[in-house]
Amino acid sequence: MITLALSKGRILDEALPLLAAAGIELAEDPEKSRKLIIGTDRADVRIVLVRASDVPTYVQHGGADLGVVGKDTLLEHGGDGLYQPLDLRIAACRMSVAARADFDYANAVRQGSRIRVATKFTQIARDHFADKGVHVDLIKLYGSMELAPLTGLADAIVDLVASGNTLRANHLVEVESIMQISARLVVNKAALKLQREPIRRLIDALGAAVEGRDAGASCGTPLEARA
Repeated sequence: MITLALSKGRILDEALPLLAAAGIELAEDPEKSRKLIIGTDRADVRIVLVRASDVPTYVQHGGADLGVVGKDTLLEHGGDGLYQPLDLRIAACRMSVAARADFDYANAVRQGSRIRVATKFTQIARDHFADKGVHVDLIKLYGSMELAPLTGLADAIVDLVASGNTLRANHLVEVESIMQISARLVVNKAALKLQREPIRRLIDALGAAVEGRDAGASCGTPLEARA
């Protein structure tokens, strides 16, 4: 039995078509079912639904053989003990720094300066500002990140940005893009050794599904319409 860890939300929504293209259909609608373990039309594959931040932990410690998780979560987790064979190119967004429009960010991040940053992505933020030679006081928040600069709690925030609408609605601007983010397939290294053939077939099928989707998109709908 192969166990695949997924999290509800955008990753699940965008992973389901890839799974279907790879020959895996869920036996129940995860949005309607209260079950946390869901079977599929394949007797050897099941899905476990966990929090996005827990996917790497489940895979690392053998609670799942594979998982789908955002690059941001992987970087915060560290990725120890995980094989990352595929960028599934779903749930795409970017990790960015945002601040009030009237905040002089360029001056605030001169080498040797100090800045207060609110984020739940503390490792990513710490590494980013360390690379710039900027001292950072990190304030860990779990939600409503945009409030931090507006209330004076922080000078800036580091957060995921997709359309940027939430930033604009709260009078913040994106002042620096740190990295592009997408969801990755991760595999438990021990599971790969013990179930090498079935797991490798699943990886190959998902890889083919990704390539097939991207090839179809490039030949069909114009890129501007999909952005």
